[in-house]
Amino acid sequence: MNSNPVASTSLSPIRILGFVLTCALPFVLVWDFIRVFVSLVLENDTFSQIPLIPLVSLFMIYNNRAIIFTQISRGWGLGAILIASGATCLVLARLNLWQLASMNQLSFFVFGIVLFWMGSFALFFGTQAFRAARFPLIFLVFTIPIPEPFLSKLILFLQTGSADAAEAIFRLTSVPYLRQGFDFTLPGVRIRVAEECSGIRSTLALLITTVLACHLFLRSSWKRLILCLVVVPIAMLKNGLRIFTLSTLAVYVNPGFLHGNLHKYGGIPFFTIALIPMAVLLIFLQKSDNPRPAMANRA
Repeated sequence: MNSNPVASTSLSPIRILGFVLTCALPFVLVWDFIRVFVSLVLENDTFSQIPLIPLVSLFMIYNNRAIIFTQISRGWGLGAILIASGATCLVLARLNLWQLASMNQLSFFVFGIVLFWMGSFALFFGTQAFRAARFPLIFLVFTIPIPEPFLSKLILFLQTGSADAAEAIFRLTSVPYLRQGFDFTLPGVRIRVAEECSGIRSTLALLITTVLACHLFLRSSWKRLILCLVVVPIAMLKNGLRIFTLSTLAVYVNPGFLHGNLHKYGGIPFFTIALIPMAVLLIFLQKSDNPRPAMANRA
């Protein structure tokens, strides 16, 4: 039985305008948080990918609009629950009753915005459209800054893994070194794997790219999980390779490599290197995956 008796296939401009205005409402109510959030994105490279997430979600919804908006209705129940939950998060972030640190308060605030947007979508387009668009809507979770102390623990974990990976490559290539914690002493060069060298930014970018690839190319949940779990070791290995490359170039070619353009702008080439094994594994998993329903049902 259809719980939305007013369902239709009309995607009217008024409905779209109402959705956009409702989504903009939190920005009007908590404008000061928006300014802090924008400053965080502009000043902290760890979260520089955040502005792209809503754009990717919008593109996915637009690209699949013929499927998502086949039957439009008013999702009063689901929309009200999500909007109320989002509004509650915004109020709690404003009051800060638990005396959260600025970063955690901001994370709570953005979480409220995401819930508010999801509720607005359900309210104006209905539960059927919401279910059809669940991935791009859930994908908005990547706009939420990672709160402390989880961010610090994640950086330390990646920092340690990157140092271990670099040490393993030094051993395999017989490059002489002495390690003390995060410090490496090589012939004529001393380096430290600092927090900035943890690769947190590229790891998040690789995870987001992998999640998108899983959605687009894989049907099996366990295969999607496998591909996502491989992200962290691949990211550590990639970062260890970057540390090794810069260090050996500094030892055997020119110490300036530790502070040159390869150090500043080498993230993209090494990120591309990390994509290669991920792509190979994706192709391997895809070959044994079940075809999409649309393909399987063709006669």
